[in-house]
Amino acid sequence: MAHSPHSVDLLRFNTCGSVDDGKSTLIGRLLYDSKSLMDDQLEALERSADITGGGQINLANLTDGLRAEREQGITIDVAYRYFATPRRKFIIADTPGHVQYTRNMVTGASSANLSIVLVDARLGVIEQSRRHSCIASLLRIPHLVVAINKMDLVNWSEERFNEIRYQFEEFLPRLDMKDVSFIPVSALNGDNVVDPSPHTPWYSGPTLLGHLESVHIGSDWNLRNFRLPVQWVNRPNNPQDPHLHDFRGFSGQVAGGIVRVGQPVMVLPSGFTSKVKEIWTLDGSLKEAFCPQSITLVLEHDIDVSRGDIIVDMEDLPGSSTDLHAKICWMHPKPLQVGKKYFLKHTTQTVQAAVTVIEHRINITTLDQEPGAPELAMNDIGEIRLRTSKPLIFDGYAQNRLTGSFILIEQGTNATVAAGMLHPPTEIAQPEYKDFAI
Repeated sequence: MAHSPHSVDLLRFNTCGSVDDGKSTLIGRLLYDSKSLMDDQLEALERSADITGGGQINLANLTDGLRAEREQGITIDVAYRYFATPRRKFIIADTPGHVQYTRNMVTGASSANLSIVLVDARLGVIEQSRRHSCIASLLRIPHLVVAINKMDLVNWSEERFNEIRYQFEEFLPRLDMKDVSFIPVSALNGDNVVDPSPHTPWYSGPTLLGHLESVHIGSDWNLRNFRLPVQWVNRPNNPQDPHLHDFRGFSGQVAGGIVRVGQPVMVLPSGFTSKVKEIWTLDGSLKEAFCPQSITLVLEHDIDVSRGDIIVDMEDLPGSSTDLHAKICWMHPKPLQVGKKYFLKHTTQTVQAAVTVIEHRINITTLDQEPGAPELAMNDIGEIRLRTSKPLIFDGYAQNRLTGSFILIEQGTNATVAAGMLHPPTEIAQPEYKDFAI
């Protein structure tokens, strides 16, 4: 039986902030205080030479896995951690603070429902705080938590907490963020991380974990526009099982909307139409499925569908074009070259593409546009135009993060050189209808 689309029980979030704001310590504290560590992890921490003079375990070591990070005391790579409470499961991406690792933050935050920006209570809102909030806004992360850390070092001052909150709220109108929360914490001591702090009687909101467990994320997914990029054509052809003998289904992850048995659908780019006959998952058949479930659809008619096609709701077609307008984060040491051919991977399809114009670079601290950039260097974010070798079927990133995003891959090396967010299409896909069902 299908779950309600609103019973989403997995929250993906990332932590970001400047160097030494305490991101890794905060994640360590979340894992430690929520009793989410294995016995061997606890033993390794206690055996570690990184126990401070006060006898405290260095919780940052749970995520700072790279030796270079431990030696420098900074987070370079994106570290992923999983934990669960009775109320929800979590995947954490601990993303780096340095400017030169912007691409890593984009990678870690690209699939997040929520972003935690840490602010050092002594320093207040600095350039990196604004930079990371701007990236969260560009990536359309629905929920933002500003965790004002090291409150113990400013004597738990409510006045200081409010000062930082006002500093942050001054530039929030520049960001397209609907849900922003402010929480005073001490990651090192655990105040307001998992357990409420006796030091903040003036704060009546939830702890950080309490907020993570209760924030409403059911509507973060696009549940309006049905999209199923076909990953593979499922032909088990098992003679011993009469149901599987002529079985032909189309497997993939629902990238948007809800699909029901009996619903009319269209396959793009061919324009073939049919109706949904069956919906299958690993656990059996369903009457309906929704984003982001992985499913196999069986259609009433035996039509030609292959990997890279997309099955959509006939009442609500996506866009289609070979000329694309997008924001990208450039991730490669060699700068972006106008006219050079790249592979563009979008959902389950890969096509050739060339960048035709760099419109401007985006100042990540202010979100101002800087026109006339001859190139985009590593970690730059800019607006570009591309031309693809065949039409892409897509939605704008603001409408659907799954069908509105892509990566660019360098030909020859297969290195991922950019992550992109598509602007809304100017033309709706209008194939010739090849009507089987209606």
